[in-house]
Amino acid sequence: MHLLGMPGGAEMLIILFIISFPVILWIVALVDCLKSNFAGDSKVVWVLVIIFLPVLGSILYFLIGRNQKIA
Repeated sequence: MHLLGMPGGAEMLIILFIISFPVILWIVALVDCLKSNFAGDSKVVWVLVIIFLPVLGSILYFLIGRNQKIA
């Protein structure tokens, strides 16, 4: 495969991880936000942030948004 300039097995695994990690992070953040209780309209705001800024929104949700949940 290297003769044709195509990545081999190890390179494909790295590429797959790099592509799948943000997608999994986005799905986990969205599901966690939808299942949680927030005060006021915070839930709607966080869902919109996660949807429109997938990677950055997911990271912000895990850093900031999870602390805003109602216990």
